[in-house]
Amino acid sequence: MLPRSAIATLAVSTALFATPIWAQAMPATVDQPVEITYYNYNLASTGIGAQATSGMIEDFEAANPNITVNAVPVQSTEMVSRTQADLAAGIGPDVTQTVFDDLAYTIDNFGAVALEDIVPAEELAAHFEGMSENGLNLGRLNGKTYALAYTFSTPVLFYNADLFRAAGLDPDQPPSTWDALREAGLAIAEQTDASPFEAAIVGAGSGGDDWVLQSVILSNGGRTLSQDRTTLTFAEPEAVQAVQMMRDLHDAGVYGATDLGSSMESMAAGQLAMYLTSSVLQAYLIAGSDGKFELRSAAMPGFGDRPASPTNSGSGLVIHTADPLKQRATWELMKFMTSREAYTTITSQIGYVPLRTDIVTDPAYLGDWVADHPLVQPNLDQLERLEPWVAYPGPNYRQINSLMMDAMEMAIFGGADVEATLAQAQANAQSLMP
Repeated sequence: MLPRSAIATLAVSTALFATPIWAQAMPATVDQPVEITYYNYNLASTGIGAQATSGMIEDFEAANPNITVNAVPVQSTEMVSRTQADLAAGIGPDVTQTVFDDLAYTIDNFGAVALEDIVPAEELAAHFEGMSENGLNLGRLNGKTYALAYTFSTPVLFYNADLFRAAGLDPDQPPSTWDALREAGLAIAEQTDASPFEAAIVGAGSGGDDWVLQSVILSNGGRTLSQDRTTLTFAEPEAVQAVQMMRDLHDAGVYGATDLGSSMESMAAGQLAMYLTSSVLQAYLIAGSDGKFELRSAAMPGFGDRPASPTNSGSGLVIHTADPLKQRATWELMKFMTSREAYTTITSQIGYVPLRTDIVTDPAYLGDWVADHPLVQPNLDQLERLEPWVAYPGPNYRQINSLMMDAMEMAIFGGADVEATLAQAQANAQSLMP
C-alpha cells in the first residue's frame, strides 16, 4: 500500500453493531448460492494491482460456483468512512481490505469478527500453517485474529549503484546503519549532482502515515504508544534520539524534505541516490531504472549494532457479516486470497511481501521468481524482525496521528526544538486518548 493522507473519522454508536455475531454455527461448506460484498482498495488502484486482484476474484468464483463476489473498489483513504456509512445504512460490506492502522477502530465500531470465534480451530490452524507468525500478528489484537494479514510490505532502502560508484562508494556495501547512511549521503552530495536521501518517514513524503516513522523509533528502542495502549510515548528519550538523528541528517543536507510523488520520480529518473520507502514501489522503480542505471535494494538501516525493527504498511481482510452462511463464504474467499497460489501472484505481480514464507524457495510458487528478482530479498529478510504497525486507540486515532506527524515534521524539517516540540505534541495528543 502506498502511504495515505490523513482522513477525519466520525464517532459511530457501537449499538448499531451490537447484534450477536454467531447466532448459529458457521456451516462447514457453502452448498447454496450466496453473494458477498467485498470492499477492496487494490481494485481502486490503476495498473497491475487492480488487474491481479480482479483475476484472483474471477478464479475464486470459478472454483466456488455457489459464491458470487460483489467486489467494490474503495480507496484506502475512504475505507473507514464508506464502511461506517454503509453499515449504518444496512448495506455494508461482508468483508473489507482494512488498513492496519484502522484496525483498532474497526474492531471497536464496525462489528469485526474474530476468526477464532467462527472458524473451527483445526481448520484455522491448517490454513495458518506455513505463514509467517510475525505477519499473522499484524492482524491480532487482544489475543484474537480480527484481520488476516493480506497485502503488506516493509521499509526497503532502494539505492542507485551507479551514483554510489560515482561518489567513490562500494555499491556492494550499502549503509546498514544511520551513521553509515549519513557518510554515504555526504559523499554523494559532494561528488554528484544527485539528491542523497529521501524517505517516506514524515512530512509530504509519508502521506501522513507513520508506519516508517514507527520503524525508525522502534529501531532505537522506543515506541509511539505504550504496550498497554494507554499512553503515548513518542516524546520519550529513545524516540527523541531517533528524531534528532533525522533532524541532523536534514541539517547536514543529506535528508531532503520532498513529497511522495517527487521522490518516486526522482528515484526512477536516477536523480536520487537512496530512497527508504515501501517495498511495493519495487515494480515502479524497476520500470523507471531499466536501461538508465543499476537499481539495488537493502534492508532498512539500524542504530549502531542494533538491528533495525521494521514495521509494516498494508492491510488485512476483516469479516463484518453476522450471517453464518456469508461468514463461511467470506472465510472461503479469505483462504483463497491468502493461498500459496494467490501470494505467488501478489508478490510477483503487485510487489507485496508474501505472508506465506513456505513458498519463497519452492519452484512451484515463488522460488524461480525470487532467484530472478534479488531486489525482493531485503523485504523477505525483514519478515523475521517484523513489528506490527501500531494502531492508536479510540475514536480520535486519526487526530492523534496528525498531531504527532505535524510535530515530527516541524522537529525534523521546520527547525523547531526536537524535544520540546515532541513533548508538547504528546501532551496534546494524550488528551485525545480514551
